[in-house]
Amino acid sequence: MTGRHPRRALAATAAGILLAGLALFTGAVPAAAASVTDCTQWGTTETQGGTYTYQQNEWNSSARQCASVDTATGAWKLTEANFSLTTAGPPATYPSSYKGCHWGVCTANSGLPIRVGELGSARSTFDTTQVASGAWNASYDLWFNSTPTTDDQPDGTEVMIWINHRGDVQPIGSRTATVTADGRTWDVWTGPGASGWKVISYVLQDGATAVTDLNVKRLVDDATARGQINPAHYLIDAEAGFEIWQGGQGLGVNSFSFDASKGSGGGDTTPPTAPRNLRSTGASSSSASLAWDPATDDVGVTSYDVYRGGTRVGSTGGTTYTDTGLTASTAYSYTVRALDAAGNASPPTGPVSVTTEPGGGTGTGNLKVQYKTSDTGLTDNAIGMNLKVVNTGSSAQSLKDVEIRYWFDDSASSYTTWCDWAQIGCSNLTHSVSTNGTATGANRYLKVNVTGGTLAAGASTGDIQLRLHRSDWSNLNEADDYSHGTASSYTDAPKIGVYSGGQLLWGTAP
Repeated sequence: MTGRHPRRALAATAAGILLAGLALFTGAVPAAAASVTDCTQWGTTETQGGTYTYQQNEWNSSARQCASVDTATGAWKLTEANFSLTTAGPPATYPSSYKGCHWGVCTANSGLPIRVGELGSARSTFDTTQVASGAWNASYDLWFNSTPTTDDQPDGTEVMIWINHRGDVQPIGSRTATVTADGRTWDVWTGPGASGWKVISYVLQDGATAVTDLNVKRLVDDATARGQINPAHYLIDAEAGFEIWQGGQGLGVNSFSFDASKGSGGGDTTPPTAPRNLRSTGASSSSASLAWDPATDDVGVTSYDVYRGGTRVGSTGGTTYTDTGLTASTAYSYTVRALDAAGNASPPTGPVSVTTEPGGGTGTGNLKVQYKTSDTGLTDNAIGMNLKVVNTGSSAQSLKDVEIRYWFDDSASSYTTWCDWAQIGCSNLTHSVSTNGTATGANRYLKVNVTGGTLAAGASTGDIQLRLHRSDWSNLNEADDYSHGTASSYTDAPKIGVYSGGQLLWGTAP
């Protein structure tokens, strides 16, 4: 439901500007100063004794940006920023703190670079001050390279970790998976960067102002398992800050720490036990959800690999997984293996079969749905609609087990749904939100089931007034929702489905 965000293409000339800016800025601040103000485009400030560096990094704008930087603690805040770029393109700036080697300039005692295959631990705390205006994300940016350092564009993968965002912005590429890692749920986006390098982004569902002791290695392991990171490459740099398209004043970082180390190589050769009780917890027309009981290990289980028909399709640090991009009305067989920190894999679970729901195509039944909007706002905290089901046939039609699907696109993990009023009675309806894979504009749908009654030939159910919102009441964006319409009076709605017994009777499914 958000606009496209092409990733930036940092050219070698930009590197030269960055290094020139660094040369001009270095030494400009007296060593005794505890706080400095920087209003330059490429300025950098060493903090915490040189362990971290703050960078203005205004790479796609020349508008005035000023930051106040505490050189002792590393905290910083934008005191002046009023960007106004379209969210359909790259951001104006990425003011951030970094640790490691950034374009050949390395911080002191960072512990980086570390070869991915030797990475034993990577943990981070990132605490921010956010504002309720503008368009921005609060994000990590991790860079990987085939050599331990480079003074040019890294030739490996870029990993972004969004802990929150505001406005019509989204990562590069498309959402390809959802993963539970380190006790949190992330949407996974993949796509090539502007110059062709790999980019994988993890977007925290529901967002946060801070993450404490985040197990970054869990996400690196997940990206590596997906084939997005070459295990022979090096993690050279970890950054944290804000990509900003619009506004920006008042955004800041209260604290940022990143600690990485190599594995101990303790010689663990004992694999975990097989996970138990693998089971299906639900399915849509394009996804299957699984759960299992945890495995045990003499040292500790670190992750689980999920296999579909013998092919590994994903990894998670938790005991649930949703496989997406599936075909409707198709049976799939799954198994799961547990892994420990040494890479030992358990035996697989016994297989479980999951059959996806019917979906797709265009319905040809005797029922149709009509729609009018009851909420003209596209970016408020609720989706509202008025529906009615019409019998277009020549005989009465049973409404028992009739299901209406209103498809929309969103990333929250939980929702609340309401029937505000219905001519047939709200007590004759059930409603909830279900997942729908990664279909464009339709990764969720409001499911409304009619529990009984009949509809005479040519008759309608009359007004059904429905509403849904995120459980935390944060704003949604309906602009590109598959089923959203603007009709102010009842109109046939071919992008809202009517099903009976799993068969599509009306509409075109996404």
